[in-house]
Amino acid sequence: MQKALVSFFFLLAGLNSFSQKVFGLITDSEGKPVPFASVFIKGTSRGTNANSEGKYFFELEPGQYTLVCQHVNFKKEEKVIVCGTADIELNFKLSQLEVTLGEVIIKSGEDPAYEIIRNTIKKRTFYQEQLNRFQCQVYTKGQLRVRNYPKRFFGKKVDFEDGDTSKQKMLYLSETISKYSVNKPAKEKVEVISSKVSGQSDGYGLSAPQFFSFYDNNIFIGNNLNPRGFISPAADNALNFYRYKFEGTFYEDGREVSRIRVTPRRKFEPLFSGIINIVEDEWRIHSVQLLLTKESQMELIDTLQVEQLYRPVSNEVWAIGSQVIYPSAKILGFDVYGSFVNIYSDFIIDPSFEKKHFTSTVLKYTDSSNKKTADYWEEARPIPLQADEVFDYRRKDSLEQLRKDPGYLDSLERIRNKLNIFGALFFEQTYLAESKRTSFSFRPITEQVSFNPAEGWVINTGATWTKRLDSNAYSRKSISLAPNLRYGFTNKHFNAHLTVTYNFGKKNASSLSLSGGKRIFQFNNYSPIGPRGNSLSCLLGENNRMKTYEAIYFRGSYNEGIGNGFAWTVAFQYQDRMPLENKTDYTWRDRKNVEYTPNYPNELVSQNITRHQVFLALARLTWQPGTRYIELPDRKINIGSKYPVFTLQYIRSIDNFLGSDGDFSKWAFRIKDDINLKLAGRFSYRLGIGGFLDTKRIQLPDYQHFNGNLSTFATEFLNSFQLLPLYRFSNISNFYSLAHIEHNFNGFLTNKIPGIRKLNLYLVVGANGFYIDKNTNYYEAFAGFDNIFKQFRIDFVHGFLDGKTYKSAFRIGFRRSLRPRGDDWP
Repeated sequence: MQKALVSFFFLLAGLNSFSQKVFGLITDSEGKPVPFASVFIKGTSRGTNANSEGKYFFELEPGQYTLVCQHVNFKKEEKVIVCGTADIELNFKLSQLEVTLGEVIIKSGEDPAYEIIRNTIKKRTFYQEQLNRFQCQVYTKGQLRVRNYPKRFFGKKVDFEDGDTSKQKMLYLSETISKYSVNKPAKEKVEVISSKVSGQSDGYGLSAPQFFSFYDNNIFIGNNLNPRGFISPAADNALNFYRYKFEGTFYEDGREVSRIRVTPRRKFEPLFSGIINIVEDEWRIHSVQLLLTKESQMELIDTLQVEQLYRPVSNEVWAIGSQVIYPSAKILGFDVYGSFVNIYSDFIIDPSFEKKHFTSTVLKYTDSSNKKTADYWEEARPIPLQADEVFDYRRKDSLEQLRKDPGYLDSLERIRNKLNIFGALFFEQTYLAESKRTSFSFRPITEQVSFNPAEGWVINTGATWTKRLDSNAYSRKSISLAPNLRYGFTNKHFNAHLTVTYNFGKKNASSLSLSGGKRIFQFNNYSPIGPRGNSLSCLLGENNRMKTYEAIYFRGSYNEGIGNGFAWTVAFQYQDRMPLENKTDYTWRDRKNVEYTPNYPNELVSQNITRHQVFLALARLTWQPGTRYIELPDRKINIGSKYPVFTLQYIRSIDNFLGSDGDFSKWAFRIKDDINLKLAGRFSYRLGIGGFLDTKRIQLPDYQHFNGNLSTFATEFLNSFQLLPLYRFSNISNFYSLAHIEHNFNGFLTNKIPGIRKLNLYLVVGANGFYIDKNTNYYEAFAGFDNIFKQFRIDFVHGFLDGKTYKSAFRIGFRRSLRPRGDDWP
């Protein structure tokens, strides 16, 4: 028996050793390479694609095979081969598709393409549902190249640190082999078997096996390209958006295939243009070659071409055999282009999945996925590498080894960390020491100098030192120290504090933070007023909006993700609070009958706080149902879900602990969500209720404050009131409710207005409001334009106070207004 088993395994090994390579070149009739043409074994889903030079290969066991070669624009060719023990070179010369126009064009007043598309739309859901449940293997190769770039960018020399000064180079190259499982409507899983990134031995390559099904009404390619998605030429309502032209038919395996040219009816709609081939009588998609441009309301990139080839995987079911995406963009002097190829094989239709096959993990990289050898990849990759790809792997792998040399790293870091005056003035600067796994960053100089009447001119320096505690560059285990020094030149107060943060967690993210010292707090510890805006308001308008106090403090917090969408936080804070009074009336523009208001919320109280102490304890639980994760060998990454985020929080002031004068408790419950309505835009909301459970002893900084705004510049959208006075409605009520709602049309409606549509502006509307009681409530409605120069947003806001018109004003902000650097705790 043992001898039989040994013989059997040697037989298997021998069979494997007799597998041979079939390779060749795919060209057109003029001898030019046909990039990414498909080659597969007839009657199976096993195959490969050529690279961009038209070269292909794959290994076959001994036997007779019929190989099929095809491309969207060419006539399919078949060749029979017999595999023995030697490698076979098999070249294909593809002829351009010869399409014939039928007499129907002459007989009919309507282009016959419309009837073909109507029949395809009728069968859309039938073919869509055929792939509701399947499993397959996917090979993905992604590359990005640059063919030109500027010498300097924001005053800094552009250096890719590869020793190559040529204008054309490979920026990114990766390969991934994955198992892709789908059980619609909501279950999906990608298991990465192997992954390789040029120049990153411990990196994880792009794994995007999902194909864009043109049987879907809406094709969602990416939120950054167009959050609305793009309308399929075979969508239920496609005839309202597209024009179709019948260009003729060709025959393949006895089937008649119609070639349809697709063009948008209107510019600046999320629509494709190009070719879609439809199998007559079956009315299924055979292949597509479709293009998106800026006139398709695309963001970030200029063009995106999608090529797909379908092939039978059973007598009734066709699936995508290959998908190639070609992006290109010219932005800020960088001319970038690339290709992302997916090869699908080993399709199993309606497989029997194990009960726990689908979990909250939708993308998983196995432990050894990025540790595969060069021999493994030579055998596993279905697309041969091009010469420059081989060179890129070798060169960047050598550079990676070179970067481990301390001497080389030191010389590289001296160049990389050279001070840039322009950048230091306006942008955060980060300096790296890779050999020590540390980084050092500081805020822009323009943020470190400010003015207010309580301190005068202020120098507020802040920096962060971070050390990665693991040699793995992707590990989340790190420690950071963030010292802050602040000096007011008029009140001559020196404040200093230090924050220490430890991040860890092998699977779920966790962090521990301690902070202490002496610092300046705003009465609303959320810090809604930024120092730069307040400085200008003081110096130009003698209006100090930032009301502050001084405190000796110590606080700590612990955060942990516990899986299944849950995370919890516990924290404490001690503050010894001291009032700050105005010390100067300095201004650049002295306005008659105008003077600085006191440095406390004078619309709420008539005098400043007195020195007191408070000790606070906090507990918070956050939950997002249906949360999905990306799982790497050493950690899990939360990527959210389609459901809202729920947060419950409780804060208690502990009386007499460490001399605490406070004795109160309050609670809050929040719900927030972003709902993608696809073509209709994105609807976002943030709702909340809360209040005080008891208020035996409470000081002004501990009130419930609403985030108001008195500046022309917008504060954080969906978390503030753009016209509300800062402290007028601060309260200690036992109940309040608030709401922030917003709908961003993402180009819907505005794409039909001449002039505006060319600018690709987004209409945005919404409202903010809170309710305490019938005599204390505030609402504001707004409408505006987003995506101005890709960065800015302008709203017109109209407020209502206690049911009556309050005031109106414009607010200018960034598309995604950042939360100001706050002094708040968790």
